[in-house]
Amino acid sequence: MFKDDSVIPQAASPIPAAPLSAEEVVALFRSRWQASYDMQIVTRRRRLYVQVMWAYLEQQSFPLTEDAYREHLSEVLEVVNRLGEAGAVRDWLQTTKDRPRLGKALSLQLPGEGRLEEFLL
Repeated sequence: MFKDDSVIPQAASPIPAAPLSAEEVVALFRSRWQASYDMQIVTRRRRLYVQVMWAYLEQQSFPLTEDAYREHLSEVLEVVNRLGEAGAVRDWLQTTKDRPRLGKALSLQLPGEGRLEEFLL
């Protein structure tokens, strides 16, 4: 038995996932799909989604420079990180069986746990 209350094991509290960075996501895209895909936040019917688009940085017709692409990706990831969904998005990107194809983006609904009102206008 325990003699001192301070040594009673406590239930572990969930540790939030580390924030996603643009560098991590680009590396993940390149290792999975050999391209730096665009990522967007989309709102539909008061729900927020993160989408991996079919356009990618290495395309000649891609409208952004590499610096602008990384800045845009950082802005998208800021929303994901503020919602506390970095772990869910990271897991999804690592495990999805699909890949972006012309005309078909990959889409993940962000639950947001009641915080979506901060991000929806």
